[in-house]
Amino acid sequence: MSDSPRLDPLILGRRLRHHRKNAGLTLDDLGDLVGKPGPYLSLLENGKKEPSLQIILELAAALGLDLQDLIEPSAPTRRDRLEIALLRAQETSLFESLDIPRVRPSAKLDNETLAHIVGLHDSIQEKSGIRSAESVEVREANGAVTDWLAARDGYLAEVEEVAADAVASGGYAGDGPFSSRNLIDLTMRSGFEIHPIDDMPPFARSIVDLDEGRIYIAQRNELKTRQARKAILQTLAGFLLDHDRSPDLETFLRQRVETAYFAAAVLVPETAVTHRLEKAKADHDLSAEDVKELFYVSYEMAAWRIVNLLTRHFDMPTHLLVSDQHGIVVKGYGNDDVPVRRDSFGGMETQRLCRHWGARVTFRSPDRFDTHHQYTDTPNGTYFCTTHVETGRDPAHAITLGVQFKDARWFRGRDTENRETSSCPDPSCCAAPEGEQEDDWRERVIVSARSQAKILGLLAPDPYPELDMVEVHEVIERRDGR
Repeated sequence: MSDSPRLDPLILGRRLRHHRKNAGLTLDDLGDLVGKPGPYLSLLENGKKEPSLQIILELAAALGLDLQDLIEPSAPTRRDRLEIALLRAQETSLFESLDIPRVRPSAKLDNETLAHIVGLHDSIQEKSGIRSAESVEVREANGAVTDWLAARDGYLAEVEEVAADAVASGGYAGDGPFSSRNLIDLTMRSGFEIHPIDDMPPFARSIVDLDEGRIYIAQRNELKTRQARKAILQTLAGFLLDHDRSPDLETFLRQRVETAYFAAAVLVPETAVTHRLEKAKADHDLSAEDVKELFYVSYEMAAWRIVNLLTRHFDMPTHLLVSDQHGIVVKGYGNDDVPVRRDSFGGMETQRLCRHWGARVTFRSPDRFDTHHQYTDTPNGTYFCTTHVETGRDPAHAITLGVQFKDARWFRGRDTENRETSSCPDPSCCAAPEGEQEDDWRERVIVSARSQAKILGLLAPDPYPELDMVEVHEVIERRDGR
């Protein structure tokens, strides 16, 4: 919120709910007092909307409170503290990397179980080697990295330069995929050997033995698989880019971006792919699918490489969204003014996409595993996007590559008749039920969430891929004969 940018909307929402219930008021009762609809106040209480200072003053007056009673920077009850801690733990990049389902802190989740789950999250955070950070700190750091990448139009010249040197060291000629032989040569020139092993701990992408110059990776059927190449390159990136091994939070998030960027820039080299993009643009046939097939990478990596290079080489602003089937953004980037919801620091991650965006429309389509092309009319103009659902991950994620209407002419699928209209981030677009619908169903429908399986999964003996250094050391000792 502009008047108080560091005010945490989640804590504010919980304090508002606490005092409203103490006053014996429903959302509609309080809404009548301040001239706001119940669904709007619900968004405030759930921390999904940041009110102006004027609204906060009106709410405090309606509840008979001093302003400080609402903006106090602490949760009103122990239960609220636990629920906020769980929600925040599930918003971090660390939680994203665990690839486990989220748990909603519903009323059916008792305090003891909730405290146990929060304790597990705290333990993992401590073992991860990353300092503990509040949700606001994480969002602020993520927003800074988002701005950093957008200011460079998605193009990291210094990483491209290191990747170009790595490609040359690997002997890659620029035709076809970066082969296992190329990868082995690059690794050796970097001072390491690759050792696939069959007892890799499940929590580790790779293990590096600096004394022996070995990179251990999980045994695959073939070293040329996408996962193995990416794992090795991301491991090498930390050394070749001279990354800080004890980074602060913002540096850690930036290094994650650079590591992923480096792997993509090696597997889809700038010079080789730019030549192909030039030809595809001349043919009005730009497509991530072709880049995916030509360089044997995932659709997501192919889409990211197009985004990295389109503004730099073709003066074409873009956006890219990776989202789940509920429309929650896992990764997001844009320099084309795309009107996607953002948090108070500018980050797209954890925000819910509009129901009318291609990323969500495609999941409702009977042909959701086909490539979905769509035009979307928004307050910022019309956008063209291509959405592809990657099924090789669980849960499936939608990869959406989009451009402004003026640039749609260069893309495959531009002749689509799919068209939607979105007024998001205005909540009246799709985030809240329409007035008549809300009136009809408010008192008649109760949703019971499917939470028990998720809770059991979290409480299992080894629910998370925790960093067990004893197991890591045992793996190395078995190889060194110690």
